[in-house]
Amino acid sequence: MSSHAATGHIDHHHDHTTSTGIPNKKLLWWAFLASDCMFFGALISTHLVYRLNPPPGNAIPTQIFNIELTSFSTFILLMSSLLMALAVNAIQKGNVKSTRTMLLGTMFFGCIFLGGQVFEFGHFVHEKHMTLSNSIFGSTFYTLTGTHGTHVAIGVLLLGMMYVRTFKPANGGGLLANFVHLIAVCAVMGVAFIVVVPGLIEVVYGHSLGDFLSHSIKPLAIGAIGAVTMIVLGRAHGELEFGEKNAIDVESIGLYWHFVDIVWIIIFTAVYLLEYL
Repeated sequence: MSSHAATGHIDHHHDHTTSTGIPNKKLLWWAFLASDCMFFGALISTHLVYRLNPPPGNAIPTQIFNIELTSFSTFILLMSSLLMALAVNAIQKGNVKSTRTMLLGTMFFGCIFLGGQVFEFGHFVHEKHMTLSNSIFGSTFYTLTGTHGTHVAIGVLLLGMMYVRTFKPANGGGLLANFVHLIAVCAVMGVAFIVVVPGLIEVVYGHSLGDFLSHSIKPLAIGAIGAVTMIVLGRAHGELEFGEKNAIDVESIGLYWHFVDIVWIIIFTAVYLLEYL
């Protein structure tokens, strides 16, 4: 471990730095997040305007929401920010193994959040009969929370790509192995938030575990194959290209992930909690 890592100092000599002293990569992310702030600000403002002046026949939020489930999903997403911060701290110290663990944990928590949202959307459409087109509230709700969910899904994909990158050999080879590894990560995470998490939530709310398993055999098999592939490829040995010099890359994705979490706090307050005040 280098002296920089031992002291916790980050050496940015690998990064092109702007005249502001901020690395190019980080400045680019800040610029993107600033534009995203305006985008989410417009969506949240639109929802609040229509909330103050609901048209006749608009859905009644308190009769639709499951505030307990959404509160749990919010807690999980906030805890994922802690794991992301630990991943950044680990790579700053040159601890690649710990970085991988924290990245996987962050992705897993992100998938729990997405799975809760998949269940929530399905429940609202099929049980509460609130769709994107049959009420103003449904239109603003699905547009706002769906856009945020898309951001979370993109974040999970970016984290998966960073996780796979930590296995890249120093000699520059292993391109095919890295590609297969990424496909395996996507398969596991996709099955987790599309099938496993929504299915387990349904079991908690009274559905049969046997029915869930019988209808999910193929996705679970795909997820199991992906998990085994991840374990096998994760045992690769030898010198790695990834290390302390890549701290800025992990930190940049961390900025995006923390931004997504902060936006959700605002959405959770404006869309959900305000209805109960």
